[in-house]
Amino acid sequence: MKNETFDTSSILYIENKNIDRVKWDRCINGAASNGLIYANSFYLDAMAKHWDALVMNDYETVMPITWNKKYGIYYLYQPFLCASLGLFGNNINGEMLSSFLDNIPKRFKYWDIYLNAANNFTTEKYDLYKRTNYILPLNKPYATLLNKFRNSYRQLIKKSTANNLQVKQDINVEEIIKLAKNKFEKIARIKKSDWQNFEQLYNVLLKNKRATNFGVYLKDELLASGIFLFSDKRAYYVLAGNKTKERHLGASHLVINAFIQQHAERNLTLDFEGSNIPEIAFFFKGFGAYAEQYPGIKYNALPPLLRSFKK
Repeated sequence: MKNETFDTSSILYIENKNIDRVKWDRCINGAASNGLIYANSFYLDAMAKHWDALVMNDYETVMPITWNKKYGIYYLYQPFLCASLGLFGNNINGEMLSSFLDNIPKRFKYWDIYLNAANNFTTEKYDLYKRTNYILPLNKPYATLLNKFRNSYRQLIKKSTANNLQVKQDINVEEIIKLAKNKFEKIARIKKSDWQNFEQLYNVLLKNKRATNFGVYLKDELLASGIFLFSDKRAYYVLAGNKTKERHLGASHLVINAFIQQHAERNLTLDFEGSNIPEIAFFFKGFGAYAEQYPGIKYNALPPLLRSFKK
């Protein structure tokens, strides 16, 4: 249904230095029905190389524009450990989303970004493709949640004591990052500065009781670990690391189980942050999580000679 109060002329592009961060964060953390931690100004300041904003009216609906420049070409990209961005507000519809995308400055010749579940529309002008996240409401007793786990998961959890596995909370974040780096090196090249920025962000959130972590040890060896961040009524499984030999022991299962057990019966949703990779999706579904669709968008307006390098 068309939003009668929607006026495309009310969408303004605002450079970073001119963004009213109080109004911006008020939108993300309260006014918008679909706010996510990644869209907070402090998170974007920490993780995005550059970010500006599209703002409608008095910060009623907003969209972060995360960008960079290489070889003289401006482009939009998804910052490290920012699973979803896009349009944030209320009563979002396909027309509104298209209008925001239309207002992205033409100097950005290439886009490769992820939106959020409230932006899950089809548009005539833009080719949006589907991505899959997995989420798990934790507002039930732990026994009820545990009963939804895949049977093999419950068996691994029962055997954890016999396998001499020990779960510890709030371990040194450097240990987790070191373990996660080994995993990421196989799939993507992450800059040292991105890891440093996230570590600083995590430490700030930890001090403000908006972050925690769990590690699973075999004697003194860290086998698996996970970092969880909190924002409003959502918790994010934002970074994981594990060693190959932990798989038959189920150490990664214990990390997630520890978090679920601690936060059961809370009005909180655990956001697993994906994935489109079948093996990872299978792992998350085993905890009783269900799929949440959200769109990604790739747009290529590069000159013909460059276009073929960015498909």
